[in-house]
Amino acid sequence: MKHEIEAQWMGKMQFNALVNGHTVVMDAPERVGGEDRGSIPKPFVLTALSGCTGMDVIALLRKQGKQLTDLNLKVSGEISKQQPIEYVSANIIYEMKGNIEDEQAAFDAVMTSQEKICGVSHMLKKIMPVTWQIIYNEKEIFNNQTQAVAQPA
Repeated sequence: MKHEIEAQWMGKMQFNALVNGHTVVMDAPERVGGEDRGSIPKPFVLTALSGCTGMDVIALLRKQGKQLTDLNLKVSGEISKQQPIEYVSANIIYEMKGNIEDEQAAFDAVMTSQEKICGVSHMLKKIMPVTWQIIYNEKEIFNNQTQAVAQPA
């Protein structure tokens, strides 16, 4: 099995990608010849990371009959200072809300996603540090960001 997408040049700097029947618009800012009709491509790596781990967490909790009232993921990617401009590290902040008795299950779901099942995170960890923080009901319950050492850019 493999994933395939198509990207069609739409003029200037815009490309429209067809991903599983959904159109994703990529463009560049006006200052570099685009019309800013979509995101630049690189942040889609972070988007894929957020969706992969977020869906893992929801699915794992659902299997246990547990449910969050809110899940917000903030993903940041530190970029290199010289060409080629690439991510040198990523950090995910899981902002979760739910029943206090489900805190451990939520923690376990994030750890399972990050350590065992999120393919995007697993792939990215081969080339750079990926760290995460868990905030449950506005209280930080996990943060491994200080343990990672960023690779030289």
